[in-house]
Amino acid sequence: MVYAIVRAGGRQEKVSVGDFVTLNRVAGGAGSTIELPALLLVDGEKITSAAKDLAKVKVEAEILEDLRGPKIVIQKFKNKTGYKKRQGHRQELTKVKITSIA
Repeated sequence: MVYAIVRAGGRQEKVSVGDFVTLNRVAGGAGSTIELPALLLVDGEKITSAAKDLAKVKVEAEILEDLRGPKIVIQKFKNKTGYKKRQGHRQELTKVKITSIA
């Protein structure tokens, strides 16, 4: 089993070939290819974590679609002052498919 830990959108994701991953918005349109930096590579019993070896590793992904996450509601309230604030947020996301780990 081959898998890699990659840095994607400020987080670390465990990916293998064929996985679908949702990341923070990545530049590029549907059908384009991106390369994700690998932090760790596991190939059966062999584990690669040295920076010079990981520089040779390519994790490629194909962008499938841009989407938006669920709406979250932020509410602030201070008692006895009349202060209340309501705010919403939807994160911009990109869905990708991991095509190769080499």
